[in-house]
Amino acid sequence: MAKAGNCKVQTIRYYERIGLLPEPERSDGNQRIYRQHHMDRLGFIRHSRELGFSLERIREILALSDDPSHSCEEVDRIARNHLLEVESKIKRLQSMRKELRRMIDQCTGNQVSECRIIEVLSNHALCLAESHLDR
Repeated sequence: MAKAGNCKVQTIRYYERIGLLPEPERSDGNQRIYRQHHMDRLGFIRHSRELGFSLERIREILALSDDPSHSCEEVDRIARNHLLEVESKIKRLQSMRKELRRMIDQCTGNQVSECRIIEVLSNHALCLAESHLDR
């Protein structure tokens, strides 16, 4: 299953341990027997992780998906909140990129005593943005 799911065995064991993947049946030789529903669920988890969902959000969505008659409204809310978080991170990263480019462009490459990069890193007041960590 690890090979087919393109992940490590330890990852699968972890997902089983925290309850994201159901424990598989065991053979007479005590080997795990994975079924298609295990593969489907692992694929769901892996894709969700690639999109940046936390394990807790994935747990919530999986719990909702386990009840097919449940309204999609809650899943939509989770996805919309995640999108807002992603957009906020992008904004912070763009601010950081802008500041790093500015510092590098202002550096003359002469002596460290005149290095604009060190100067700006030493004095946040010289940055364009008030904070690169604002959320």
